[in-house]
Amino acid sequence: MTREEIPDFIQDIIAIGCDPIGVAGVGYVIGDADLPPRKRRAVQEPLHRICDSYGERDHLLKEITEYLVSIGRSYPPVGKQNEKFNQ
Repeated sequence: MTREEIPDFIQDIIAIGCDPIGVAGVGYVIGDADLPPRKRRAVQEPLHRICDSYGERDHLLKEITEYLVSIGRSYPPVGKQNEKFNQ
């Protein structure tokens, strides 16, 4: 995978029903583990095809995470990171 392919990769993951989330400074999750069992089983084959088609992406961990955070797919949600300290 190249850096330029990150938005398409994420869109393809979302399109099959997964909820990818970036955790700033840590990494990201694809979001398939949070699906109900039947849906999780249904997305496994398409998810494998997507991952295989984009190829190796470990070298883009930081960039994928930053992209997810930049589009509002983050934990904690953007703007909420310091909320507990502002109370």
